[in-house]
Amino acid sequence: ETHTVGSYLAYRMEELGITDYFAVPGDFNFSILDEILQNPRLRLVGCCNELNAAYAADGYSRARGLAFLFVTFNVGSLSCVNACAGMFAENLPVVIVSG
Repeated sequence: ETHTVGSYLAYRMEELGITDYFAVPGDFNFSILDEILQNPRLRLVGCCNELNAAYAADGYSRARGLAFLFVTFNVGSLSCVNACAGMFAENLPVVIVSG
């Protein structure tokens, strides 16, 4: 069986107990999000902007122990830096996939 980065990530997310993941879809992350969407046990929570998505992941991590955040390359990543700095300061486990 052939695996892609997206299908492997989806498998690992499910294995780690993730049920929801946060994303701002954009041209640099469409392909990986399309692959993860193939897993019916994972729910995409689309967010209006990267800062909101990062704070949503922050809250999910606090409640569930681990969160995943998907943002676009460059501008998307820079837009969530403040929230990510807060997560880092509080040792919150959040996986951020950019681009």
